[in-house]
Amino acid sequence: MSMTELEQLVSPQGTIALVTIAQALHWLDLSSTFYKQVNWVLKKPHGVIASWCYTSPKVNDAVDALHDKLYFFDARPHWDPRRELLEDNYRNIGFQFEPVEGVDHTGPFEFEAETVMDVDDFLNYIRSRSGYQISKNKGVELLTDDVVEKFKLAWGDDGKKIAKFQVYLRIGRVRDA
Repeated sequence: MSMTELEQLVSPQGTIALVTIAQALHWLDLSSTFYKQVNWVLKKPHGVIASWCYTSPKVNDAVDALHDKLYFFDARPHWDPRRELLEDNYRNIGFQFEPVEGVDHTGPFEFEAETVMDVDDFLNYIRSRSGYQISKNKGVELLTDDVVEKFKLAWGDDGKKIAKFQVYLRIGRVRDA
């Protein structure tokens, strides 16, 4: 959106304390649009931007092995090249902000998040990913009946499991004007 639209639809210049973005920074035009807009709306000198991404969930050895094959070998040819920025946990995203007070760098800082899933939740998570969607649009079904059955066998009969995601946070403050 234009700066006029940004002011009309989001906020006037220098009035936002915090901008957050999750699992999407790699999709944006950072240097010429997004960062310019973030710098424009954030309060100076203390406005903060926090962006995070997360890795593939880890469930157990059997599920993880199937998922890693699907993710790193079957789906990877269908990834948009920008998607690769997630694989280094936003280390090389070109984050142009200053460290927040008390911190000597902008990250990424690592955390772990957990959620409870059953096998259908896990398969729906896979279906929500961009690589899966792109492959599907090209006529390639990654979750064939055979693959789904392998996931169900690896999952086992005990229903819900804890899925662990590593989360990587980049956080910084806007530079002084």
